[in-house]
Amino acid sequence: MKIKVSNFWLVLFSVLVVFSGFTSAQVKSLDRVIAIVDDDVIMKSQLDSRVEEVVQTVSKRGGDLPPQDVLVKQVLDRLIVEDLQIQLANRYGITADDEEVNQAVADVAKRNNLNMDQFKKVLQNEGLSLTALRDQIRREILINRVRQRVIGEKIRITDQEVKNFLNSEIGKAQLSEEYYLASILVPVSQGSSYAEIQKAEQKATDIYRQLENGADFAKLAMTSSSGDKALEGGEIGWRQAAQLPPPFDQLIHGLKVGDFTQPVSTPGGLIILKVMDKRGGAAHLQDETSVRHILLKPSQIRSEEDTKKLADRLYQRIMAGEDFAQLAKSFSDDPGSAHRGGSLNWIDPSTLVPEFRKVMDELPVGQISQPFKSRYGWHILQVEGRRSTDNSAEYRKQQAMNILYGRKYDQELQIWLQQLRDEAYVETKL
Repeated sequence: MKIKVSNFWLVLFSVLVVFSGFTSAQVKSLDRVIAIVDDDVIMKSQLDSRVEEVVQTVSKRGGDLPPQDVLVKQVLDRLIVEDLQIQLANRYGITADDEEVNQAVADVAKRNNLNMDQFKKVLQNEGLSLTALRDQIRREILINRVRQRVIGEKIRITDQEVKNFLNSEIGKAQLSEEYYLASILVPVSQGSSYAEIQKAEQKATDIYRQLENGADFAKLAMTSSSGDKALEGGEIGWRQAAQLPPPFDQLIHGLKVGDFTQPVSTPGGLIILKVMDKRGGAAHLQDETSVRHILLKPSQIRSEEDTKKLADRLYQRIMAGEDFAQLAKSFSDDPGSAHRGGSLNWIDPSTLVPEFRKVMDELPVGQISQPFKSRYGWHILQVEGRRSTDNSAEYRKQQAMNILYGRKYDQELQIWLQQLRDEAYVETKL
């Protein structure tokens, strides 16, 4: 007699057999939810993968890893805060397209002096995949954009603030000096009770005493900090003193490389800063090139091939003695320069697309390039001169803007991240 069994019961029966004691088959660990974060979940596979990435990164740097349970908790906390920001980006409709991600991946490979084939092999040898790297880069792009949207909208820098800063003693002193910093953050949420504040202060004091006794700052940051860069040993990069919230802007002056501050209370919590390195500044010289060009763009009535042929004909006419400026006025598709005979005036090379800049930088003064292509179309260019100008005044003004923005941004970021975490529904299943 044949017994008919529905698919549902067949599947259930199979599962029971696999997990019962009546089979000697090896039971494989299944993926599972490790945290519920508002409307999303974090899987154990995600946590394990990120922990492995951190282990490899720290090992390459020659650093010491914290105990496994501490490391897992730190990584999970990072994933939770990242996930909350990704959810917010999705609600705002913020995206990162494939072209941007591809360019970012290519930049990573280039910084490591590798072509894409070599880069893929290196990733494979390290147990990583290009897909996983692309996913992580896309997440970082989304996170940076949602931060700029939420925090950037809150920050306003007035001309008067810039003038006041440039005229201040700290502004004059600090525009010429930068510090490479690392931090340890012991968070204190807004509305914390007196007992919670005392507990945080005691933890910060204990960390400071360990540092005084020679403890490794990077390891303590990984094990004890709640800062955004804890898993990077607390390293937050180059900052001018004026970018730091008070009183760090004053405290940093007396520190030498390797020194660290006592715990300081800020709106985001208690922070200890360490000076990892210093560098000074000098007069800012700006390289500029005087250049004129003719731009020809393909269109619906002029194909790519016809555009190239026209560029070749114009080049031959210039080489035969016709006036470059007059031909630019007659033929160039660049509305910003055509009426000036193709002149771009004195221009900062760093503002140009790579294809244009490469030809311009290699061309001797007075010479005319053969037609070449950029993302904008076909160009013929002539270098008329090169110079270095002292752009210190404008540079100092822009630096002042960046410093004031950075000071407000860092402070707002810590507050916002803490609020984001406090207001979210998070259930962990470690």
